[in-house]
Amino acid sequence: MEWISGVAGALLLAVVLSSILRTLVVPRGLYSGLVFRLWWTLRRLLRLTSPRGGYENIDRAQTWLAPLMLIGMLASWLGGALLAFGLLLYAVSPLSWSNAFREAGSSMFTLGFASGNRLKLSVLDFVAAATGPVVIALQIAYLPTLYAAYNRRELEVTLLQSRAGEPSWGPEILARQWLVDTETALPELYRSWERLASDMGESHSTYPILLTFRSPRAHRSWLVGLIAVMDAAAMQLALAPRSAPPEARLVLRAGFSALRDIARALRIPFDADPRPDAALQLTLVEFDAAAAMLEAAGFRSERTVEEAWPQFRGWRINYETIAYELCRRCDAVPALWTGPRDFAASPVPPRRPADRRPGEGRPELPPAKG
Repeated sequence: MEWISGVAGALLLAVVLSSILRTLVVPRGLYSGLVFRLWWTLRRLLRLTSPRGGYENIDRAQTWLAPLMLIGMLASWLGGALLAFGLLLYAVSPLSWSNAFREAGSSMFTLGFASGNRLKLSVLDFVAAATGPVVIALQIAYLPTLYAAYNRRELEVTLLQSRAGEPSWGPEILARQWLVDTETALPELYRSWERLASDMGESHSTYPILLTFRSPRAHRSWLVGLIAVMDAAAMQLALAPRSAPPEARLVLRAGFSALRDIARALRIPFDADPRPDAALQLTLVEFDAAAAMLEAAGFRSERTVEEAWPQFRGWRINYETIAYELCRRCDAVPALWTGPRDFAASPVPPRRPADRRPGEGRPELPPAKG
């Protein structure tokens, strides 16, 4: 019995320490089964608190996922370490089960009430005494990094709201620029999101818990915003290749590279070299409706919809599958062109403010639903 207890304790301690190092220390997107199982469990438990299943209820419930994940990770690591040291102490000493776990808890949390002059337990006691404070200190040092990345992300998401509406949608970005004659600002938008995409690819693959941090408002989402910017760039390149800025190509490359980095960290399968003529979940009918809306907004196409569709499909095939899967797992706002969700929801078009300019002005163009 003591031999089995010792082996089980050593294996459990190795699992806990590996999870801590993978999550908090190693600067690379390494998979931690303990953390992702915790994410899977908490996400589904929170879903049970919103039985009606509408997006507003889902968003309200999932707001608690990030803080519960942080608390749950710390509790899991400390609880796992306590169990591991308890098993090890039982294996190497004549202590009973209750006294072994009492000794482990006393050492881990530096309480000292179970200490004694048993020399052969000193090594395990010292290791346990170091484990508790070190894990807590690493978790505390982890928080500023998370919130710094979160603030960088949400700043750009908030700035995107005036360009793309809430929730963001790629064709809406283009339509709004031509409606208010600010299309020359698109290169700067693409440059900002190229940098942000690279930032998110690094931070969200290294610290996947950032995926559970939701935006302050229900209809904002970093993931939906990134898809919208990439769709806008892809549409502009497909419909007007000669006038499209080179930044459009760069933001597309940075965007789908970031999504692939995150997919690797989450072990989401994807085709690294998809065929440009492969089928999309987005349909030609939806693309045609969006192109018609852009034409009504003043966008000048250089290609017909039939000519542009293969070009658009060739760009979107690089990121659609990953984007849809991440939107599903993150319970993102069900915006247009972002795929299905695990809950019943119709696609939500962006809200566009009414045209209040004096005179006839331009007609308000509601986005097409699809």
